[in-house]
Amino acid sequence: MRPAEISVDGDPVELVPGQTLAAAMLATGRLALRRTRVGGRPRGLFCGIGACFDCLVVLNGRSGVRACVTEALPGDVVQTQDGVGAAPAAGAR
Repeated sequence: MRPAEISVDGDPVELVPGQTLAAAMLATGRLALRRTRVGGRPRGLFCGIGACFDCLVVLNGRSGVRACVTEALPGDVVQTQDGVGAAPAAGAR
């Protein structure tokens, strides 16, 4: 059986069941989860509890998803986000 995986910026990333998007990304050595709107400076995991906006990613085409509190599901497509983007609709995945 193949391990479950997601795609991060086009690269396959293996998952551990129950792992967050941020944990899966960090396990590959990725420290920058998004880039700032002004200057394109890298931002990574800061608070780890969904209170800040440093771990925002684009998940399955929706920007503004907090990677630290969102469970990674097999087949998810994640992209590094530029800026903060728009907040996803309530309950959207």
